[in-house]
Amino acid sequence: MNLDSAKAKLATFGQEHVLRYFDELDPALQSKLLDQIEATDMSILDSCHHREELAKKGVITPLACMELPEIEAHADEYREIGEKAIREGKVGAVLLAGGMGTRLGSDDPKGMYNIGLTRDLYIFQCIIGNLMDVVDSVGAWVHLFVMTSEKNHDATVRFLTEKNFFGYDKGHIHFFQQEMAAATDYDGKILLEEKGRMATSPNGNGGWFISLIRAGLLDTIHSEGIEYLNVFAVDNVLQRIADPVFVGATMAKECSVGAKVVRKNAPDEKVGVMCLEDGRPSIVEYYELTEELMNAKDEKGDPAYNFGVILNYLFAVPELERVVDGDLPLHVVEKKIPCLDENGNFVKPESPNGFKFENLVLDMIHQMDSCLPFEVEREREFAPIKNATGVDSVESARALLQKNGVML
Repeated sequence: MNLDSAKAKLATFGQEHVLRYFDELDPALQSKLLDQIEATDMSILDSCHHREELAKKGVITPLACMELPEIEAHADEYREIGEKAIREGKVGAVLLAGGMGTRLGSDDPKGMYNIGLTRDLYIFQCIIGNLMDVVDSVGAWVHLFVMTSEKNHDATVRFLTEKNFFGYDKGHIHFFQQEMAAATDYDGKILLEEKGRMATSPNGNGGWFISLIRAGLLDTIHSEGIEYLNVFAVDNVLQRIADPVFVGATMAKECSVGAKVVRKNAPDEKVGVMCLEDGRPSIVEYYELTEELMNAKDEKGDPAYNFGVILNYLFAVPELERVVDGDLPLHVVEKKIPCLDENGNFVKPESPNGFKFENLVLDMIHQMDSCLPFEVEREREFAPIKNATGVDSVESARALLQKNGVML
């Protein structure tokens, strides 16, 4: 993109200020800024003026969960189905690892965080070790697609390569980068993080499939005969990946997607819950749960919205391809965004100063025809690391790992 084309694009969206410092930049930085302008979708930015409308939910009703007693009664049947699919190469895994360890006090990618006490034990190591359990028991490698971000890609690839992928077969590991979205102030004006660079952030965990496609990896999925993708987040060090019983149950019930869930430990626990929205599978976030929904009961007298998602989903690839051309709802999120102030000085705000624009995986669920909420034992499969201390922290995850026999 040349300068005139960039000016025309920016003028169309009222973002001419992005070139404020253009003449101060050297030719290399000018070229990078023009490339960034060309690659940025600015059509989404006006949505910050319609946040309330975008956030509206449809009619919420309960969605029945496959609970532990039913799973245990059919575990052998489901395991046989799942193991057969894994041995035949029909199951792949997608690790969402685009985040940084900032909230843990680290400048490295989150997966590089060392949670060991008497030995090195990295988050990536825990995740890969959990997948290796399935590989060893089934006797077949599972293709692992690792989504990084612009901010952590090089460090992630370098770290895993140096660690020899913690024993995982490198021929079954594929990296791709998450798409980025511009960040704006409260008026919808793009912020600058440098004089030659717009402020950006990853476009949300719902952008994983389109990012995978744009990286050319859908061809790999097709050529390898992969029919299901188990998508999961980097921060849960206990989660089971390509779990044969989960895979088999989702296949046996012929559902478009399976969702691992845990029984909530309190009505107001800060987890999204499975539901139906206008008759289709959906997830309602904890802050969207009204008192009426929190207190609703099912036919057994149990809480009707009692199962929280842990960001571990099994999608049927044909269903993903069916919905990929549809527009996912946009989430406009208020955030603290490091940027240049009006005098061109870099600042790290202590309170929110603008918006980030995200697609979320929960909206992909809502585009599916059917979903199987699949209960797992919280203490065996849910040890999220979101904070340095307290709830869902390094401390709590360490305690749960030790409880499950993992040496720290």
